Amino acid sequence: MTLRGDDLPRIVAPPPGPRARELSLRLEELEAPGVNTLFSGAPSLLWEEARGANVRDVDGNIYIDMTSGFGVAAVGHAHPEVVQAIHEQAGVLLHGLGDVHAHPLRVELAERLVRLAPVDDAQVFFSISGAEAVEIALKTAVAATGRSRILAFEPSYHGMTLGALAVTSRPAFREPFRALLHAEVRRLPYGCDSGRIAEALRARDVAAAIVEPIVGREGVLVPPPGWLAALAHLCQETGTALIADEIFTGFGRTGTLFAVEAEGVRPDLLCCGKALGGGLPIAVVVGRRELFRAWETPGEALHTATFLANPLACAAALAALRVIEREALPERAARLAPTVEARLAAWRESFPETVATVRGRGLLWGIELATPEHAKRWTAEALQRGILLLAGGPEGKVAQLVPPLTITEEQLAAALGLLGEALAV
Repeated sequence: MTLRGDDLPRIVAPPPGPRARELSLRLEELEAPGVNTLFSGAPSLLWEEARGANVRDVDGNIYIDMTSGFGVAAVGHAHPEVVQAIHEQAGVLLHGLGDVHAHPLRVELAERLVRLAPVDDAQVFFSISGAEAVEIALKTAVAATGRSRILAFEPSYHGMTLGALAVTSRPAFREPFRALLHAEVRRLPYGCDSGRIAEALRARDVAAAIVEPIVGREGVLVPPPGWLAALAHLCQETGTALIADEIFTGFGRTGTLFAVEAEGVRPDLLCCGKALGGGLPIAVVVGRRELFRAWETPGEALHTATFLANPLACAAALAALRVIEREALPERAARLAPTVEARLAAWRESFPETVATVRGRGLLWGIELATPEHAKRWTAEALQRGILLLAGGPEGKVAQLVPPLTITEEQLAAALGLLGEALAV
């Protein structure tokens, strides 16, 4: 059976089904601990096909995906235009030569991103993952300013590689590798009074302030009105590079192409990934030309990767950007937001002992449950009803609604209805 992409849930074997149990337990034997989030001995789903807002597992169950594959499938899983672009490119050039020889699609994608990004006099620095984009942004800020300190906020999530991990807030992630992490990171509460930020920046030894315009994985937190603009002003005033981590929020998720645009903020360095590739791994830092001049050194590249700006990924990204523009997906996210917000507000009224608060923008919403146990039970009940839902935040009690921006209104209504049923259990 092939998915259409606009299907409603259909459970034929209570998940995880027998095939999923078999394969997930085999995988646990083969993969190192920590690579997969399986608990020891606990079977999990295995995806076999995904299309539009649907996922089909190896047992034939069909789900509505309210995770978008960690936000990657903004244009939907396996969008036909993205698939066609990959197919056509695969017959021409699969792999380039990274930092030595480029290819035409790399030029086209760079031009497109420079035009789209809210960054002045922009250039691009391609990477493979969001965490690597953060690494590049941090390196750029330190090299360009000659300073060493970084201002970060908590909670936040910027990735798991060493530089990105140093500015990620959760101690449980950082502590095992503390000896290897950059020591000069100062942390302030997300959304804190701008006076505290000013005090931190006016020491004039801070290379960069890195911020998620809306916190994603660590709880879906929306800053107070004007807070991002005030942060940008203080960074400009003190010569601090403002790094906006839009890896999760970029490309329409929050109702504008980039979340910083809601306050007219133009960061010095903008990290993008996830939705950019339409399903293939690619990320980029769009930054001010003046800052990127710090990389102008003779000899070998100071930061590069074998699969830099891979031709297939560039083809997929260009196709995804065309879909986002043609189908006006940021505007669609903004249009659907009131429907989601109204339903979530009703949950809070109907289940006051379970739902603590709701928050979000566009098609990025967090439902904070009373306890991690409530969140775990809700996600499990949702799964049995054919809804894929993840819980995040430092305590694991914030369920995240992150559907594809192309989800049909019928699917969205069905998913919210089934999630409401699962809350009532």
